[in-house]
Amino acid sequence: MKRREPNPGINRRDAMKLISTGSAAGLLGMYGDPLTRSENSTTPSYATGVPAIKIKSVKAIATAPEGSNLVIVKVETTEPGLYGLGCATFTQRAVPVISAIDSYLNDFCSGKDVDNIEDMWQSAYVSSYWRNGPVLNNALSGLDMALWDIKGKRANMPVYQLLGGKCRIAVDCYAHASGPTPEAVVESVQKFIAQGFRHVRIQQGGYGGVGTMEKPPDFKQAGFGRESDMYMDQRTYLKRVPMMFDAVRKRCGEDIELLHDIHERVDPMDAINLIKSLEQYRPYFIEDPFSPENMKWFRQLRTTTSVPIAMGELFNNINEFRDYMVEQLFDYIRIHISQIGGITPAMKVARLGEWFNVKTAWHGPGDVSPVGHAANGHIDLAAWNFGIQESHIWNEKAQAVFPGCQTYKNGYMYINEGPGLGVDINEKEAAKYPIGTKSNWTLRKGDGTIIRP
Repeated sequence: MKRREPNPGINRRDAMKLISTGSAAGLLGMYGDPLTRSENSTTPSYATGVPAIKIKSVKAIATAPEGSNLVIVKVETTEPGLYGLGCATFTQRAVPVISAIDSYLNDFCSGKDVDNIEDMWQSAYVSSYWRNGPVLNNALSGLDMALWDIKGKRANMPVYQLLGGKCRIAVDCYAHASGPTPEAVVESVQKFIAQGFRHVRIQQGGYGGVGTMEKPPDFKQAGFGRESDMYMDQRTYLKRVPMMFDAVRKRCGEDIELLHDIHERVDPMDAINLIKSLEQYRPYFIEDPFSPENMKWFRQLRTTTSVPIAMGELFNNINEFRDYMVEQLFDYIRIHISQIGGITPAMKVARLGEWFNVKTAWHGPGDVSPVGHAANGHIDLAAWNFGIQESHIWNEKAQAVFPGCQTYKNGYMYINEGPGLGVDINEKEAAKYPIGTKSNWTLRKGDGTIIRP
């Protein structure tokens, strides 16, 4: 049978001649390229691709408009005016993070393609050979967020759109209620209820009741430690917490969801007994019952009480979450996104949580910058298994440093819907608030023994 030619107007020999002389484009026109078939059609913008953009420089910007040290990574690109911001805040050790960014990441990233976020993350994570500790992880977190910020700006979309789009109207948050007495805590909770919050974390004094103890500790009278060292009476704290929950429930009712943070400040068995005693008050969750050194106690806790548990704020490596989530030993992921490595690994942990009914509850105190809070919010909107978000309302100084800060209404956080993460930085304003080097995380028992956070 004679083979039919693809176009009756040209034979096979002529077609091969055109190809051999580099006229493939002409052939496409003859045979009808679907994108150029119509005389008036044009190639869609999505099909043209985008030009490659390289990293020009990476630098740290440090500022403390509310007193806590905040560290921002700024990634500048070869496209004029295009840059990204990320949060690398490690308040207690800000200076070495700045050094890691300026002295290490700048050289490591210069000339690389801004679009290859996963490759950048993986290479930065292992390039020091030993796996990252908190300093390098914070630097990497800032870099990762900044690259997502750039990608969103290039796409002219908020980052949450690049993560899959919205799963909810806004980000439900919890507020912080505290006071020196149960009555003061009740009043604080009532104020937040009036503002529309449905979830409130309650603490009497600081973590562990710090600042509310009735007598000075023996170690201070003996001149042991530093004057600024904090003191906690663990027995007093353990007695006070159920009394605080009881007062709030009786005065504020059953509708408000109550949370509490142990902050790893009591022995594991004491934490288990405390959580068991709180069951009658129906906590939304109890946070950080054990320090990272005591993780095996979670199995006993799980068989002892039905109270939901939040954990992970102190985890430094993404792999620390895996086994405990697979075994469903806690219910909420307390990741500090500026510490775990940024948006890229946080999304991986969030997606893992879907399989095991573990929800997100990202860490969001005042020592996470507005850029970091924006990263929290974008993932909160996109992750189906979102649980709750810690809130922080920025003062006027911080809002001047970081245009585009998050806003709150009726207990919800609303992010800036601009391209990227939606938060910018005014470097001139940031320079008005230099950072410090003092850290106040030393906590002791009455005899001076250190209590681990």
